[in-house]
Formats: sequence, structure tokens, C-alpha cells
Amino acid sequence: MAKKSPAKKSPAKTSNAKASNGRPAGLFTWIAVGLVVVVVAALVIIKVVSGPATTTTTGAFQATDATTVSELTTIPSSVFNTVGVTSPVAPVSAPFQLKGQPLLTGTSSAGTKVPKILYVGAEYCPFCAAERWSTIIALSRFGTWKGLGNTTSSSIDVYASTPTFTFVKASYSSKYLAFSGVEELNNVYNPATKTYGPLQTPTPAEQAIFSKYDTPKYIKTMTAADTGSIPFVSFGNQFVQSGASYTPATLAGLTRSQIAGALSDPTSPVTAAIVASANYQVAALCTLTKQQPSNVCTSSGVVAAKKAMKL
Repeated sequence: MAKKSPAKKSPAKTSNAKASNGRPAGLFTWIAVGLVVVVVAALVIIKVVSGPATTTTTGAFQATDATTVSELTTIPSSVFNTVGVTSPVAPVSAPFQLKGQPLLTGTSSAGTKVPKILYVGAEYCPFCAAERWSTIIALSRFGTWKGLGNTTSSSIDVYASTPTFTFVKASYSSKYLAFSGVEELNNVYNPATKTYGPLQTPTPAEQAIFSKYDTPKYIKTMTAADTGSIPFVSFGNQFVQSGASYTPATLAGLTRSQIAGALSDPTSPVTAAIVASANYQVAALCTLTKQQPSNVCTSSGVVAAKKAMKL
């Protein structure tokens, strides 16, 4: 597993959200208090205290260009199948399967009740930055994205300025799945308050899911110190991902266009890490959709992920 960004504690009733403790999942641990960063062996997580129940913006939203969106969401099936779950540059972790939990549902673009994916993260978080690549790609195999925006992780944090996307204005259409993305904080650090600016707040129902499942009770590899870490993704409350599934170091020194442009090349080490993570997520999603669409869920790359996850 790659690191997790400093996680957020449940929304504090304060007007400012502060970066707090966190640890990476799998490769090494990042513990950040203010701007102090310690790297140790463990899991990747970022902790934050969430902001107020309003949406605030700082600076102009930059929509992702059509070429990048296409490169991100129309990766050839052969790439998924060639990569499978193998990454030569970094370990890649799969979502953690839950047992006996009620299915989280939402409304599809067709107005039907379907399994729902919940993402909780922040724009400053480098581990969220890495994970969004895989999550967007995985969900694109079941539906269509609109409103994705460009952003980078914090310029003063570990893995500074990791290129990524933001869900702050994104929408997702699918007949199989529903999606809700929450970006709690932006990437603009205020040294006077030692905070990042607030963007979005989870609904009470979303916060309840985050508070319940982003804990050692349900994620057995997590320690108490990692409780409430981001990025957090619930796949219908049947699988969860806490922290990045591969290290953001994989993306270091590359632009967004370079990363996206290489996604059609399965021999690219960066592509391998991102797509291996996406295959794991697709395998989890296929259990929610009852193995539909069949051409995706029976493809060799996804079958390899299912086998590795013992699904």
C-alpha cells in the first residue's frame, strides 16, 4: 500500500480545518503536525479536521481539458489486461472487504436505486492526489464523468504539488453506480492559522459512514492513530480504501499531461501503478454491480484482481 494522507478527524465544530496526524498505508508512514513531517515504516494516511458546512472557493476553478479527460477515461482494455495487478515501481494495495454490512445505495443517473461510492478527501493531500487517478479510471469503466477539475496537492507538503484532479464540481453518470465526492479542504495553506481553506463538508449521513468505517474495527491493518484518515473511499460499504493504494512518489517529477498521455502504454511504470490500483477497485465494484458490465467484469485484468483479492 502507499501512504495515506493525514486523515481528518470527524468534522470539528470550528471554522478552520487544520492538518493533523496521519500515516501512510503500507510503504511508510507520514505523521504531519503543522508542517513537521516524519517518515517511518507503515501505512499512508493524512489527517485533517473538517471545515464548516459551506462550500468556499479560493481562486478560479480550472476545468480539466477534454484531451486529458479522454486519456483518463478511455484507456484501452488491453492496458488493463496487460497490467493486471503488477506494478514494477511500487506496491499496490486492494480495497479492504467488509463483511455483513448494509449496502450503501444512491440514485443512478437513470433514477434507479444502485450501490453508491463515497469519497472523502482534500485537495492539499498528496495521497488523495494519487488515489484520484485510480478511482476516476475505475469508475469510468461503469459510467461517465463531467466537471472534473485540475489541481495539485499542497506545494509545501510531502510529495509537493502532486498533479491530480478535484471532485469539487464533478458529477458522475452511470446506470450501475452512484458517486459522491467530498473535498473538505483546498490546497492553499495559511501560515498564520496553520490551516488549509474549507471547501466542502460531508452530509451527516456521509460523516456517519466515514466515522464508522475509517477505523481499526473495520480495517484490520489500521491502528488507532490512523482513525479518520484520508483519502477514504467506501465502495457501497462492502469495501473500503483508507489511504492511497500506491505511493504518490510514483508521480514525482511528472506533469498531469505526461501522466495522462502515458495511460495507453502498459509498459509505463507509472501507468502500471495507477492501472493496477484501478483494476483492484473495478474488481470490488463488479461485486456491487453483480458482475456488470460483463465485458469489464470478465476481462483478464479484473479477473486477476479478483483472484488476488480472493473474490
